[in-house]
Amino acid sequence: MVHQLGLTDLHATGQSQQWFARAKQVLAGGISSSARASTTGPLPYPLYIARGEKSRVWDVDGHEFIDYLLSYGSAILGHADSGLVAMVQQQLSRGTMFGTCNTVEVELAEQICSMVPGAELVRYANSGSEAISGAIRAARGFTGRNRILKFEGHYHGWVDVLAISNRPTSADAGPLDHPHSSPHSRGIPGGVSEDVIIAPWNHKPLIEHLLNEHGTELAAIILEPIVANNACIMPEEGMLAWLREQCDKRGIMLIYDEIVTGFRLARGGAAEYFGVTPDLNIFSKAIGGGFPISAFAGRRAIMEQVGSNIIKHGGTYNGNPLCSAAALYTLRKLNEPGTLEHIHSHGRACMEAIRRAAADAGIACVVQGVGSMFQVIFNDNGQPLKHYRDLLNVNTQRYAAFRQSLLMQGVHINSSGSACWFISAAHSAEDLDVTTQAIDQAMKAVR
Repeated sequence: MVHQLGLTDLHATGQSQQWFARAKQVLAGGISSSARASTTGPLPYPLYIARGEKSRVWDVDGHEFIDYLLSYGSAILGHADSGLVAMVQQQLSRGTMFGTCNTVEVELAEQICSMVPGAELVRYANSGSEAISGAIRAARGFTGRNRILKFEGHYHGWVDVLAISNRPTSADAGPLDHPHSSPHSRGIPGGVSEDVIIAPWNHKPLIEHLLNEHGTELAAIILEPIVANNACIMPEEGMLAWLREQCDKRGIMLIYDEIVTGFRLARGGAAEYFGVTPDLNIFSKAIGGGFPISAFAGRRAIMEQVGSNIIKHGGTYNGNPLCSAAALYTLRKLNEPGTLEHIHSHGRACMEAIRRAAADAGIACVVQGVGSMFQVIFNDNGQPLKHYRDLLNVNTQRYAAFRQSLLMQGVHINSSGSACWFISAAHSAEDLDVTTQAIDQAMKAVR
C-alpha cells in the first residue's frame, strides 16, 4: 500500500474501485446519500476514505489528503480530536442511550442557550432535515398558518416539507418576480409545493411584493444566512435586519437554517455574526463535531408549545447521551478563546491564496464567504454572486479542473462547484503552506 500525499497515479486507486463495485451490489447507486454521487475526475468511482486524524484523511489505498470537506463542515475540530474521543469513550462505557431523560442533554442545552442569542429553549433531533421539519411544524403550530416563504437556491434538507427550488434549472425556475415552486425530486406531493412560496435572494423589492401578496398566509420565512450549498452567497448589507422588520410587522416567524453556519460563523452563530436575532434557529453539522445530532431552538413562547405537547415532536434517538456528549465537548472547545479565530484566520489565508493565484494566472474568479467557510466560483467577470441564478452561468469545467489538480496534490475539497471549503481547528501552518502551493499549481490547470 502506498503512503503519499495526493494521487500521483489515478490508477493506483484499485481498492476504491473494488469497494465501489461491491457497494453497487447492495447499496442503491452504490452510495448512502445523493450528495456522494461523485467520482474522481476521469475515474468512474469515488475515493473510499478509511481514516482521519486532525486535518488529514487517508483513502483505502493509502493516499493522504489535507481535508477541506470535513464531512460537509461537521468535523469542525478536525478528525479524531483526542479530547472528543475521550469524552465519547467515557460516555460509551456508561451506555449509548436509554430512551429516558439524561443529564448530558441538559448540560448541552444550557451550553447552547448560553452561546446563541434568542435561544431560550431547545429541542434535539438527529439530522438537519429532521430539525428543519420540527422547526417548520413549530412555526406553523404557533402562528396557525400553513405557508412558508423560502429563497431560491437555499437548501433546507431532503425531506418533503422544504425540498423545493434548491437548485432549479433555468427552465424550472420561472420568472424572477414570481419564481416557480419547483420540487427537488420526484415523489414530492404537489400540495407541498403549493405551500412553499419562492422568493429571489437579496432582492428587497421583489421580496416585499411577494410578502404583500402572501404575508397573511405565511407562518415563517426560512433562510440560510449564508447560502452554504450554493456558492456561499452572502446576504446584502441590511438584508437580514430588513427581513426581521418585515416579519415583525406581519406576524411571521423568522427562521435561520444554521445547519452549516451554526457555531462556525461565530460562537453565537449568525445571530451574533450579523447582529440580527431570528425567532427560531436550526443547528446540525458542527454542533456534533462529527456525530449525528441536530437541534432547533428559539423564543420561549414558541418552544413552550412544543414543550407542552400542543405541537408534537418526538424521536427515539433525540438527545441521546452519546451524541450529546460529543456536542457538549465540541461547543465547549469552540467557546474557548482562540478556537474560532484560528479557524477564520486559516480560511482567510486560503481565500487570499486563491485570489492571488487567479490574478497571477489571469483567471477570472470570485472567492466568497467567510474564513471558516467559502467557495471559489469561476465566472466571466470575477464579481461576487448575489442571486442563485448567477450560478447558472458559471464555468463548471474550470472548477472541475481546479478541484482535480488539488486532489492530485493532496488537497481534498468538495466535488461540487457550488458547495464550500470548510476549515477546522486542526488545520496547521504546514497545511496552509502545502495548500497554498497546491492552489498555485491548480490555478495553472484552469483554462
